[in-house]
Formats: sequence, C-alpha cells, structure tokens
Amino acid sequence: MFSLDRNSPVPLSEQIDIRIRAMITEHRLLPGARLMSIRQLAAQWQVSPNTVVAAYDRLVADGLVLSRGTSGYFVAEAPDEAIDAAPLEAGEAHEPVWFAQQANDLRPGVLQASGGALPAAWLEDAIPSSLVQRALARSVGGMAARCPPQGMGALRERLAMAMRNQGMPVDASAVLTTYGSTHAIDLIVRAFLKPGDAVVVEDPGYFLLFERLRQAGVRLVPVTRRSDGVDLAELEAACVDTRPRLMFLQPVLHNPTGWSSSAANLHRVLQIAERHGVLIAEDDVHGHFQSGQPTRLAQLSGLEGVIYYSSFCKVLSPALRLGHIAATPALLKLLLRQKIYSVLTTPTLNELVLLELLSTGRFRKHAERMQQRLGAARVSAARSLRSAGVRLDAMGDAGIFLWGRVPEGVDVPALARAAYEERIVLGPGANFRADGAASDPHIRFNVAMSQNVRLAEFLQRQFSAAGHSLAGDGGS
Repeated sequence: MFSLDRNSPVPLSEQIDIRIRAMITEHRLLPGARLMSIRQLAAQWQVSPNTVVAAYDRLVADGLVLSRGTSGYFVAEAPDEAIDAAPLEAGEAHEPVWFAQQANDLRPGVLQASGGALPAAWLEDAIPSSLVQRALARSVGGMAARCPPQGMGALRERLAMAMRNQGMPVDASAVLTTYGSTHAIDLIVRAFLKPGDAVVVEDPGYFLLFERLRQAGVRLVPVTRRSDGVDLAELEAACVDTRPRLMFLQPVLHNPTGWSSSAANLHRVLQIAERHGVLIAEDDVHGHFQSGQPTRLAQLSGLEGVIYYSSFCKVLSPALRLGHIAATPALLKLLLRQKIYSVLTTPTLNELVLLELLSTGRFRKHAERMQQRLGAARVSAARSLRSAGVRLDAMGDAGIFLWGRVPEGVDVPALARAAYEERIVLGPGANFRADGAASDPHIRFNVAMSQNVRLAEFLQRQFSAAGHSLAGDGGS
C-alpha cells in the first residue's frame, strides 16, 4: 500500500493519516471502498493497533472515512451539494450556546478540537443491538412498560452499588435517575434556588452551568479553580461576603482543565460549607474516565450537605441520555417533585439498557477501554500541541481535556474565528469564565480530537504569522 518512514520526526499515526488522506482526495480510494482492518494494517506496517486507530479516528473526525462498527472502515461518500441541511443556529458564532450546538450537530469535515465528547467511532460498539433486544425482552411490559419517576428500582440499586464500591454510602432510596447532567443541574436549580440567591461556581468552569444559573436570576460568585481544587481563601471570603445558598463543584477531572482536587482540599471545602451552611452540588460527569478511587465530596461527607450527580452520556452513549442524582431523602424528595413537574419520568427503554450494561459487567470493561484510549490520546495530543507552541497548564493524568495557553499576544477569539474558517472548532477560554473575560489566553482541547495533524498545522501557521517562534513555546 505504502511504506512508513521510521526515521521521520512525524509520528507514524500522522504518516498513515496523511497517506490515506492523499489516496482519498486523489481518488485512488473511491467512495464506499472498504479500508483494511486495524489488525491487518498494524500487522502489515508492524505498528501497534493504537497507532492505526489514531490515524483512522482523525480521518473519521474529518468526514473522509466512516466507521461502521464491526463491519469496518469505509471511504465516505462525497456530500450532496444540492441538499441544504444547515441547522438553525442557536446563537452567534463562538458564544457558549453556539459552541455547545456544534459538538452535537457534528457537521461533516468539521474537527471538534475543543468539543466535549468522545469520537463516535469510540462508542459505536458500547451498546450492541443484541443487548438492547435482550434488555427489552426482560421487561414485563415491553415497550408498554412505564418507568417510575424516581427510576426503576433494580437500576437504582445497581447505581447505588456502583457508588458504594467507590466509597460513597448510598442505597437505592437515595438515587434519582435523570436525562443526564444538564437535566440534573436544571432540577437542582429549580428545587433550591430563587432569583437573587448567590451561587459559588468554579472559575474556569462549565459554561452551560453558568448560562442556566443566569436564566434563574441568581448571582454568580466565581472562585478560582486551581490544579488541586478551589482556592480555599477565596471560597471562605465568598461565603462570608455573599452568604451563598449553593456551590457547584467538580472535584474529579474538572471541565475544562482536566484537573482533580486533592483530598486535603476537599476536606477543607466541606468544613467551609458546613460552617456557613452552604449546600454543595458535586458534578462527577467525568469520573468514569478516572481509574482507581479518586476522592469525592459525597464519599467524605456521606452525602450530608452534598448533592451528587453523574451521567453516562459521555462515556457510554449520547443516544442513551441517562444519568443520576444521589442525595439524602429530604433533598431528593424536592428534586423528585421537580422531575415530575418538568418531564414526569425518564424512558423505560433507556433505563432497561443501562441496567443490562451494569448487570453484565459490560460497562466496567468499556469504561476501562476508554480510560486506556484516552491515556494514549493524551500523550499524543500533548506532544502535538506543545510542538505547535501551546503551553499546557498543570496537565492532569486522565480524562478528555487539556487546558492550553496560547503564546503571549495571540488574540484567542480571532484565532477561534480563523480556525472555523478552516473547519476547526476551538473553545476560547473566555467561554469557560464566569464573567466571560475576553482576554483569557486559554483554549480547551479535546485530547481525542487534538491529535489531528490539521490542528497542529493550523496553530503553527497562526502563531508564526503572529511573530512567535515555536522554539521554547511548548513547555508544560
């Protein structure tokens, strides 16, 4: 097919990507053609399967190749220019709501370099159709079965068991199922906040949380997020000065930085919250990507004064749309009422499928595979970004995100606009600031997507045009 240059400074996965990309664009590989399997190519070129996977993932992300699960990889059909399927834009380009929409519209050929999700090719085999059929067959009512508003009892017990295995003392009565983390945030806001309340948030933090809180008319109180957790002096001062009703924190694999809080930091957070009577909402959406037993607030507190929520949408399937909340009965009752008022219940089929996944152990094995793939992707993406001139602030050891700083003087919003002209979506640091600070020099990078050679080449061109030498700009 072609040979690889093992003496080249260009990584082998990028060489494979470049060669196959050229064969497609030069029509030596025609639309619909089946590519060699990962194992076949790995054996032919004497490289690891992960090297081939990284190359194929880039081609899939750019819309040049389609992954069809166990059937393999195929050259994509050329888009039909006569069809105008452009979706309605929810916001102006590069504002937070527009940024969130891009990650789900998944327009062909657009590289989601800052997106918040794993590549679809990574998740295609997570829930085989046979498992869905088996889950449905075990339901007494089939597709006519109703789901209790709190969630199916058997599923809640499985979720509670998983939490107990992580050191959180939870039983099924303390669990409520949701459509995912965004739904959990909405229920917490509805149940516990009123206009004018002060709410502590991490800065930087999750931009859709900021927007939901603004909709509720509450006052955002930003507290600096550091690599080991929130700034404790700032948190204490914020509690004294603003008397917040609630604080939203993400201790494990924080979004957007990828950092995890230390146990010592979390102990102090709980002490401060208890002293000032502040309720904590703990976001553990990315916890599935962390191996071992990271420390969580729900574990240290026994759920006293803490509402815990997580989701399976990112690690398992965006189509499943399922997550859960855990809290003491008095708090959970208020959240259950809000769920009934807003959506009544979650889908029976979704809960049956998740129950089957948890019961068979398939989910645990899938999560471990994702952790391993992300680990390899982090190394590759970090190397590529550093070579392009991006500095990585306190790089974490797991998860989807890297928090990168561009060279001094580079206009990040302008960089994001230029990137989109080349079909690359970048998430400016300002999107993740509670005050929307336009001068933030950071970008959130998705490690699975940021391995793509297109991104590194784009950044190198832009930084060079801005007068920045790459030498010495890639430190950690």
